[in-house]
Amino acid sequence: MHTKEEKMKAFGRLLDVMDDLREKCPWDKKQTNESLRPNTIEETYELCDALIKEDNANICKELGDVLLHIVFYSKIGEEKDAFDVADVCNHLCDKLIFRHPHVYGDVKVNNANEVLQTWEQIKTKEKDGNETVLSGVPDTLPSLIKAYRIQDKAHNVGFDWAERREVWKKVKEEIAEFEDEIEKSYSETQTDEEREKAKQHATEEFGDVMFSLINAARKYKISPDNALEMTNQKFIRRFSYVEKKAKENGKGWKDLTLEEMDKWWDEAKSIQKKES
Repeated sequence: MHTKEEKMKAFGRLLDVMDDLREKCPWDKKQTNESLRPNTIEETYELCDALIKEDNANICKELGDVLLHIVFYSKIGEEKDAFDVADVCNHLCDKLIFRHPHVYGDVKVNNANEVLQTWEQIKTKEKDGNETVLSGVPDTLPSLIKAYRIQDKAHNVGFDWAERREVWKKVKEEIAEFEDEIEKSYSETQTDEEREKAKQHATEEFGDVMFSLINAARKYKISPDNALEMTNQKFIRRFSYVEKKAKENGKGWKDLTLEEMDKWWDEAKSIQKKES
């Protein structure tokens, strides 16, 4: 691993390269906050993909791509005489020091949970900080992650189940309410208007089911986003195996029976279990 001096030198080199690109490269010269934003989102997702796969080589690469965007936005801010990368770093350091009085002050804590219990109160006291507990949750967060963050922030101020097992009663209650509403939306005895209204209610109840399941996952310290992505990847691998077997047997999708697909699906499951 590198020394602190080597790390500082590498960061300085990055700033020099950014200055050169902004001055000499036609593409880099024309970029704005707005034009870079879609690329930033893409790079962030690519980093998340590498993280969930624990692919260290790509984690390193994608971290570099994300860091490039941070430096790029800082350079644009400098050109506008609004802020530069030093302001970004100093603001971050000031915030971290303020939020960790148990490290930089005389507050005593015994564990990570005690840190979290005071976290939201500390943030609301910051200059330019969150005015309310939930105001720090970005509107643009993906819904699954947003639900988790909302619940986590509410937990940090004491709004939560006293015992984690209590969450299951809520999950079962929400599933029953969803089942009731979804059946109404497919009832042949209702008018089209009544079915549409029932479908809207069923949609709301399904959201409640998902929210309660995310809450259950949080209580048991499971990341619902990571869990769902693992299942996505698992499904892709198994479905791809079925597709491969179909091609090996000279068949297209329209030629396959459900029994054949189930057979190859079970084979894929068995192979994955042996490899894990």
